[in-house]
Amino acid sequence: MKSRTTDVLVLGAGAAGLMCAATAGYRGRRAEVLDHAPKAAAKIRISGGGKCNFTNLTVRPDHYLCGNPHFVKSALARYQPQDFIDLVDRHGLVYETRELGKLFCQNRAGDLIQILRTECDWAGVEFQLNTRVEQVEALDESHQPLRFRVVTNHEVIECESLVVATGGLSFPKLKASGFGYRLAEQFGLAVTEKRPGLVPLVFDGKLRDFCAAMAGVSLDVTIRNQDGTQSFSEALLFTHQGISGPGVLQISNYWRPGEAIRLDLLPGTDVAEALLQLKRDNAGLKKWLNGFWPKKFTQAWLEKYPLPEPLAELPDERLRQYVEQLTAWTLYPSDTAGYDKAEVTLGGIDTNAISSKTLEVKTTPGLYFIGEVLDVTGQLGGYNFQWAWASGFAAGQSA
Repeated sequence: MKSRTTDVLVLGAGAAGLMCAATAGYRGRRAEVLDHAPKAAAKIRISGGGKCNFTNLTVRPDHYLCGNPHFVKSALARYQPQDFIDLVDRHGLVYETRELGKLFCQNRAGDLIQILRTECDWAGVEFQLNTRVEQVEALDESHQPLRFRVVTNHEVIECESLVVATGGLSFPKLKASGFGYRLAEQFGLAVTEKRPGLVPLVFDGKLRDFCAAMAGVSLDVTIRNQDGTQSFSEALLFTHQGISGPGVLQISNYWRPGEAIRLDLLPGTDVAEALLQLKRDNAGLKKWLNGFWPKKFTQAWLEKYPLPEPLAELPDERLRQYVEQLTAWTLYPSDTAGYDKAEVTLGGIDTNAISSKTLEVKTTPGLYFIGEVLDVTGQLGGYNFQWAWASGFAAGQSA
């Protein structure tokens, strides 16, 4: 088997890996990207409904979940959303700003992939796709400056810096795998508990039947986790198995099996006062609810949670109980929809072992972990891609 050398070898041709390789290449380093998938950046291509929500106008450390909440600060500060916007502007990408500061490609995510590939071409980056890594080992000091040997199904590559950008477990159909976690453990790094993130929630029994009957119906809600520490005011979408939509994906990052979620089905409305006014006017609840909800949902809701009419004859205490039903509808999901439907993987390589400035493993010079493989998960809205750009840039500046 033939053997050769390079300066920087990046494992993973996703968002973080491409950014890292281009950054290293522009520093004059010989950089290569290796991936077992047949095409680069498959996750970019399908994300955001094919439009890719590639960053957000406002990115803060508190948009991220990480065992060490301070870990993300350095990289995010040194490569900000405007830096990536400037990059795509130079290439003439047509994009649009949507609600809550989300930036999407206006045409298709493939335009963004082409920009990243062009940047890599300009930086002299080489690509090895459809290539499987069979073994990775550290070299002893006699090989310096070379530090790592990577055996693939085609050849042996020795490199000075090895960057692991292999992503998480979400989207297994796109050849996602746990390779990066296994490699981290090989080098003595801890990996925290992993679970699907930004993922729909599913139910059992009658509640599942209710959701299935409402499949396709969307509502604007405020959704909270069990202890009320996290809340999101975004859309909810009923599915055949449970609930999805932006608000549900957001809260899924903060939900654990056995816990409740609570839905305010009429956010921004003084429901208590409104129901009392309906009582005073002896008006109908159904007509009032139809002003907020699709008629199909109103009908199903009132069948599931009827309120006797006329309201004028109901005691105020009964109305107050119904307010609670409408503004804190308490549900117990049975599970998430799993990695097949998850946009990200929660958990990953423990960041205590990683330099927050360079993304280099503190105990293994020349070894870097970036992007989703780390225990860093952004909220919905372009934050995970911004972490990919920022962590890739940070490692590319050092590798």
